[in-house]
Amino acid sequence: MDSTKIVNIFLAIFLPPVAVFSARGFGTECILSIILTICAWFPGMLYALYVVLTD
Repeated sequence: MDSTKIVNIFLAIFLPPVAVFSARGFGTECILSIILTICAWFPGMLYALYVVLTD
């Protein structure tokens, strides 16, 4: 596990849309992460962790 992935995991816990943006760029995944984080923080965090760990 490299340092970039570790930083993205910490970002996924505290700032989910930023983690998705840094892992995949601005696109459908980032917009979905923003929507999930606005609705409730926990689903946004889970989705961001999924995106970061499957990258």
